[in-house]
Formats: sequence, C-alpha cells, structure tokens
Amino acid sequence: MTGWELAAVCAAGVVAGAINAVVGSGSLITFPTLVALGVDPVTANVSNTVGLVPGSFSAAYGYRTELQGQRDRLLRLGLASALGALIGGILLLFLDPDVFEIVVVALIALACVLVLTQPKLNAWVAARREHTRPHGGTALWLGVLGAGVYGGYFGAAQGVLLIGLLGIFLDDGLQRVNAAKNVLALIVNGVAAAFFIVAADVDWQAAGGVALGAVAGGFLGARLGRRIPAPVLRGVIVAVGVVAIIVLVYG
Repeated sequence: MTGWELAAVCAAGVVAGAINAVVGSGSLITFPTLVALGVDPVTANVSNTVGLVPGSFSAAYGYRTELQGQRDRLLRLGLASALGALIGGILLLFLDPDVFEIVVVALIALACVLVLTQPKLNAWVAARREHTRPHGGTALWLGVLGAGVYGGYFGAAQGVLLIGLLGIFLDDGLQRVNAAKNVLALIVNGVAAAFFIVAADVDWQAAGGVALGAVAGGFLGARLGRRIPAPVLRGVIVAVGVVAIIVLVYG
C-alpha cells in the first residue's frame, strides 16, 4: 500500500469513526475504500472490523456521561452481542467467499435503506415509547443477538439496527440509547476482531490505517457529530453505499 493509499484509508477511518459514534454506518465508508484500493472483499471486511475497534472504544468513551446507570443492562445485552459477533465471524470465514460477495451487496443496499428511513424509524420509536419495558426483556436480547450476528458478518449499519431495537424496547432517552449502542457495537467489533486475528488473514496496513483514523473520528463524532445536519450525513452515507455496490459488482 502506497503512502497516498494509506492516507486515503486513514481519512476514511476518520469519517467512519465519526459516523459510527453518531449513526453507526461507518463501514460504508471504510469497506468500499479498501475494496477500491484492491483489497480482497473478505480480507477488507476482516481488516476493517479489526481497524474499527479503537474507534468504537473512543466513541463509547465519548458518551461516558450518558452511560451512567446502564451497567447491568449492558452486561446482559453485551453477552448477546458477543455471542452474535462470534457466530457472524464464523459464518464469514466458513461460507463460500462468492456467497459473501453476493450477500454483502444486499446488506449494503439494506443498510442504505435503513439510513434513509431512520427519521421515520425514530418517529415510530417515539410513538412506541409509552409501551416500552425498563429492561427490554427476551425480545430485545434476541434482537441484539441477531444484530451481533449481522455485525460480526458485515458491520455496516449495525448501529442503526441497534438504535432501533434499543429505542423500541427500552424506556430511556435517545442519547442514552445511542451511548448503549456504542458500547454494544464495541463488543461486537472487539469479539469479531479477536476471532479474525486468530482465524483469518488480516491486512495489517489496512487495519492500522483504519484504526488511526477511527480513533480521531470516534472522539470527533462524540463531540461534534450532533451538529452535522442529518440529511447531509445520510446523503453521504447512501452515496458511498451506492459506490460500494458498483465496486463490488463491476470491480
């Protein structure tokens, strides 16, 4: 990887880290960047997951005030995230790579739809708030497990899924929900990354470039992300998602 290519990966990591802190779709930035630079799609996904772990930590740390009082909840739901991430990572490595290239296009398209429909999803969440349960119950645990499988296999927009689930089933404010989302995403990325380091081929230059950028982006997103106009942010994410699909189909 040349110096300019590494710089591009770092820049993508900054943007992805900031987006992950606020929305949770940063892989739509870093994954297609790595693929466009010639990294094999499965290796790009593995390296991207490893690289985003430090950024996930910085995003969670940036929301530490909103995490107060959520310890028991996160311990319970974190187990579901960890188990789901391990299942997703195993599926990624043991399914046919051609299957991944087909499925990932559908997942990116789904992620773009989720990002586009997030305002309506949030409105629906708000309308359901009077019917929520304090701890979410079994339904939320299973939903977080499913989101963990998705995140371990291909993490783009797992944050959108988690915000939707947590917002529907928990009786809490959306900022605290977003803080919990950052911790659960950190668990998913961390468990999947640990598995990939042991069982898969990691492009350490790519992972390192993503990590350097994502750390800065995670802090930036936690501090300034709420000031970015949501329509602009969604538009960028969807545009990059379309580029990712084109790269995967025609690259």
